[in-house]
Amino acid sequence: VQLVESGGGLVQPGGSLRLSCAASGFIFSSFAMSWYRQAPGKERDLVAAVNSRGRTIHYADSVKGRFTISRDNAKNTVFLQMNSLKPEDTAVYSCSADQWYMGPGQYWGQGTQVTVSS
Repeated sequence: VQLVESGGGLVQPGGSLRLSCAASGFIFSSFAMSWYRQAPGKERDLVAAVNSRGRTIHYADSVKGRFTISRDNAKNTVFLQMNSLKPEDTAVYSCSADQWYMGPGQYWGQGTQVTVSS
């Protein structure tokens, strides 16, 4: 099983990034997917989650209206479009897979760093 994140980097406040998480080794279309983030010295927080069919979505209050989670089951990939980025969005972003929507995560990626700074 592999989850490989990409798309992180350094961006100015107000900018945008699109994260991708490519999955392999399991039946992607049967798993709910989530994005989490962890800032230095803080706990890991759920950012967004999407069910296996992409029809049920959850966002943390802090990112509602700015971030969009989506998935392409044909390409075994989940995305996180991040707009209007703020310095407080700086963190390592990781994707996870779970057979249950909003579950604790059975499989995890290594994460990608997002830094929002001028």
